Amino acid sequence: MSTVTAVPIAPTRKRILVLLWIGIALAVVVGIGLAFRGTAGVVATRGTNEQFLAWNRRQAGVLETASGLQYQVVKPGTGPALPAGQVPVVMYIGHLRDGVTFDQSQRPVPMPPQAMIKGFGEGLRLMSKGAQFRFWMKPDLAYGDQSPSPTIPAGSLLVFDVIATDFVSEQALMQQMMQQQQQGGGAQPH
Repeated sequence: MSTVTAVPIAPTRKRILVLLWIGIALAVVVGIGLAFRGTAGVVATRGTNEQFLAWNRRQAGVLETASGLQYQVVKPGTGPALPAGQVPVVMYIGHLRDGVTFDQSQRPVPMPPQAMIKGFGEGLRLMSKGAQFRFWMKPDLAYGDQSPSPTIPAGSLLVFDVIATDFVSEQALMQQMMQQQQQGGGAQPH
């Protein structure tokens, strides 16, 4: 036969119970907050362009212009932003929100801001020599509902990674273009 020995347990103080319940409630709130924060990015990246841009503008280092162009200075350049009478010479990669690349420069290319899509031209005007930026362009700053090619669906939000390698004068660029046309090249300088 066995006998059970009863050991008296001291009652738990009310203060400890209150702290225990506060700790449990705090853990639940923190867990819900972390779950929401973790899923907010997934919802935004898979959601509409508006949801993505609303989420993206809250990311560290992302700035937004009055027109809605979002940009991030990946690496600051030197000197002033695009001086008057100058054209930026850039390297760029253009891709869709899902990361699919639709265009990419093979070498530095002069890009007059006034000849580019609205968001790209606006972004170029913000850059100084040597700067590296990332632009996020809502559809109305890019191609809108008109698809310029099969690789860019209508209504696409576009993302560009751009490096301003140099600036050239508009006058020198025009002279170079005229010389190429006279020589039968006819193409824009690259």
